[in-house]
Amino acid sequence: MAYIEKRESSNGKASYRALIRLKGYPTESATFERLTDARDWAQKTEAAMKDKRYFKTAESKKHTIADMVDRYITRIEQRNPNRLKDVKPMLEWWKEELGYCILADLTKAAITEKIEKLASRKRTLKDGKEKRISAARVNRHIAALSHACTIAVNEWEWLEHHPLHKVTKMKEPRGRVRFLDDDERKKLLNVCKDSRSSKLYLVVILALSTGARFNEIMKLKWQDVDLNRKAIILHDTKNKERRVLPLAGHALELIKEYNKVRRIDSDLVFPSPHDANTPWNIRTSWNTAVKNAGLQNFRFHDLRHSAASYLAMNGASLAEIAEVLGHKTLQMVKRYAHLSESHTSKVVASMNAKIFG
Repeated sequence: MAYIEKRESSNGKASYRALIRLKGYPTESATFERLTDARDWAQKTEAAMKDKRYFKTAESKKHTIADMVDRYITRIEQRNPNRLKDVKPMLEWWKEELGYCILADLTKAAITEKIEKLASRKRTLKDGKEKRISAARVNRHIAALSHACTIAVNEWEWLEHHPLHKVTKMKEPRGRVRFLDDDERKKLLNVCKDSRSSKLYLVVILALSTGARFNEIMKLKWQDVDLNRKAIILHDTKNKERRVLPLAGHALELIKEYNKVRRIDSDLVFPSPHDANTPWNIRTSWNTAVKNAGLQNFRFHDLRHSAASYLAMNGASLAEIAEVLGHKTLQMVKRYAHLSESHTSKVVASMNAKIFG
């Protein structure tokens, strides 16, 4: 049953409080400046309750952002612990900024205000200079909170509507594409061959020939290397989907030779010389090799970009590149589109010749 009562403030201004008590539902109330708005809300809300279309707001009024973040972090610890290291600091930031907020009061305006605050924040670099936090980093914060809200809506029923659906992400600059040209590749591989770390050359060859990520290579186990099928099977990938990397040519020859002298006390392909159960720490050897090769602005992850770029320049389609790299969509590989323009031109020319003669 709905009730409406008139209230007057100390300055004489009137307001109208609508109150609904219905069996099976918590008491709901709302205050309006106009009587017609109060009646309209009461009528629609009571009808929705009777038709079982009304969301029980008790949960959203009972829990805070801090409650949601804590429960979501526990969920990640149980289901995807490898992701926790990346996402926890971002979730803790939201908790610090909006943890006090009741879920029922979480609005687009409140979220946008915090996004603007984060975007204006600066961080200190190693050389002492300050740099504004990147748009990509801001968007990762938004994505972290967004997924927590998705779980709160779909699984816990703490929220009825997703508060971030209308929040606009920041525009990010075009993805970085730094790949080795022929001369740079020769210099780097020669330096790696002469490195004091005998495994460095093989690691770099695998990265260039398969497009595998750094952690995918360093955590690789022999049970995932199938020399008969000429493939590497990755189980622990970034997007948590199994991926097969074909082995061919020089990379296949090297891994076969390396298999003959592998350590029998470790399942890892590249174990640490100090601990058979720990992946080898390549960073020092890699940084020395990059310096000795005279490479500028080049990171290990750019070997992955190089592999993708070589695929594009050798006629691979964007879909094929995405398949090799393990991307779910073509968005991430569009950065290589310009490298396959000559191949695209040939395809279009061939089609026109066939149709029009």
